[in-house]
Amino acid sequence: MRRLLIGLVTGALFVAATACGSSDSSGSDDKDKASGGTTTVKVGVIPIIDVAPLYLGQKKGFYSERGIKLSLTSAQGGAAIVPGVVSGQFDFGFSNMTSLLIAQSKNVPVKAVVNGVASTGKQGADFAELAVKKGSPLKSAKDVEGKKVAANTLNNICDTSTRESVRKDGGDPSKVKFVEMPFDQMPAALEGGQVDAACVVEPALASIKAQGGTSIASLFVDVSPDLTVAMFFSSQNYVQKNPEMVKKFQAATIESLEYADKHPAEVREIITTYTKIPKPLVESLVLPRWPAEPDRRSIERLAELGQQDGLFEKKPDLDKLLP
Repeated sequence: MRRLLIGLVTGALFVAATACGSSDSSGSDDKDKASGGTTTVKVGVIPIIDVAPLYLGQKKGFYSERGIKLSLTSAQGGAAIVPGVVSGQFDFGFSNMTSLLIAQSKNVPVKAVVNGVASTGKQGADFAELAVKKGSPLKSAKDVEGKKVAANTLNNICDTSTRESVRKDGGDPSKVKFVEMPFDQMPAALEGGQVDAACVVEPALASIKAQGGTSIASLFVDVSPDLTVAMFFSSQNYVQKNPEMVKKFQAATIESLEYADKHPAEVREIITTYTKIPKPLVESLVLPRWPAEPDRRSIERLAELGQQDGLFEKKPDLDKLLP
C-alpha cells in the first residue's frame, strides 16, 4: 500500500490547467463592461499546496462575485512565471519572493499585488523542509556541506534558505552543490541517490515522509519565523492599465487567503481537486499559513541574504516592488 501511495503521489503531483482562455490583457477593464461583467483572468501558478486558496476562492465564488473567471496554468517555479507575466501570457502570477526580488533588481517591470503564502514558523513542522531519505547519514543542515541538494530553481529561494540553514548550523554554505529539478521529481531523486537532500515543499514533502524520509532543517523558518514566502504579482503595465481589475483580484484573493487560513479541512479537500494525491496522504500534509498581509521585515531579510549570496545585480527596491 505504501508503494502504491508513493507511486500515485510522485507520478501525479501536478495542477491541471483550466480549459479557458483570454484575449489580450491590456484592456481588461473595458472588456469587463462589454462582456456582461465577467472577465477571464489568466494566472500562472505552481503545482503545490501554496496556491490552494486560489482554487478554494474560485469554488466559494469569491472571484466570480467580483466578475472574475480564473484561468489557471501551471509552471515549474516562480522564475518561469515572471517572464510569462511580463510578456502578457499571464495577467497575474504566483512567485516566491526571491524570484520577484531578482526581477526587480534587474529592472524587470513586476509589481507584487497581494500576499501569497507564509511559513508556519515552526521548526520541524513547516510546509517546506530540507529533507533526506530514510537511513541518510545526514542529520543536520551542516552535513550537506559538499553534498548535492535538489532545488526547483537554481539561484533562488531554495539556495538562499538552504545556505542560511547551513550557516546557522555552523557549516560553510558555499560548499553546498545545488541540482535543479521540479518538486515532484525530488522524492524519486532522493530515493535513487541522485541527490543527498532536497529543498522540498508540500505535497512532495509528504511523499518523501511516506518513504521514511525525514527533515534535517526548516529552511524558511531559519530565514524568518514569519517569512512571506511568495506573493501574487502582475506587470507594471497591467497594473497601470487595469487598476480596477487589480483591486478586484486583490480583494478576492485576500478573502480567499483569510478563508483558507480558517478552514484547513476545506483546504485539504480542494487540494484533491487539482492534484492526484491520495486522500489518506492529504491528511498528513503540513499546511502553510495564509495571512492577508505580507511581512515586510521577512522580505527585507530575504533581500539581505540574496545580496549576500550574489543573486542581485543591484539592491532590490522594495518600495517599487511591494504594494
